[in-house]
Amino acid sequence: MEVSVLNIKGQETGRKVTLNEAIFGIEPNDHVIYLDVKQYLANQRQGTAKSKERSEISGSTRKLGRQKGGGGARHGDINSPLLRGGARVFGPKPRDYSFKLNKKVKQLARRSALSYKAQENAIIVVEDFTLEAPKTKEFVAIAKNLKVDGKKSLFVMAKNDNNVCLSARNLQGTEVMEASTVNTYKVLNADVLVISEKSLGVIDGILNK
Repeated sequence: MEVSVLNIKGQETGRKVTLNEAIFGIEPNDHVIYLDVKQYLANQRQGTAKSKERSEISGSTRKLGRQKGGGGARHGDINSPLLRGGARVFGPKPRDYSFKLNKKVKQLARRSALSYKAQENAIIVVEDFTLEAPKTKEFVAIAKNLKVDGKKSLFVMAKNDNNVCLSARNLQGTEVMEASTVNTYKVLNADVLVISEKSLGVIDGILNK
């Protein structure tokens, strides 16, 4: 699949790049995409939710009522989960939600996500660019020239460019990532991918194994 290379003014440079069929042209596997997205979201969870159990509540252990004949459920002290202000039964405890996923599964998921974007013609290749200083106004102009303003866009750069990242930081629906850190969730969450030329080489080196 050939894609024209644009400059930051949105004009064609006259060059074309061929997207690697082994990465951008495979039959997407929905199940591995599900697993990779599930792992990504699980890793975002802090797992710090905690409620007090019966042994952790401060209160008298005196039995409040008789065992039988009260007309209600049996309960002992004032810390009982049956009473207002009592403990919680089987409440949440701090835990780790992360789980293991094989490297080849994650790679297949990323190739599948990129293939979906290629099928949707939602990939724009731009020549490598940088900004002399963090200027949101300049980045907005680039997005307008590429006709991605108003869309959820993911700009993939070959390496971390602090000026570009800071320029896009305040723009809703726009995100900048290094090619080496691109993941399935971010690709699928974007309406359009804007990939720099050198980033294609980085992606090939990581996913074409």
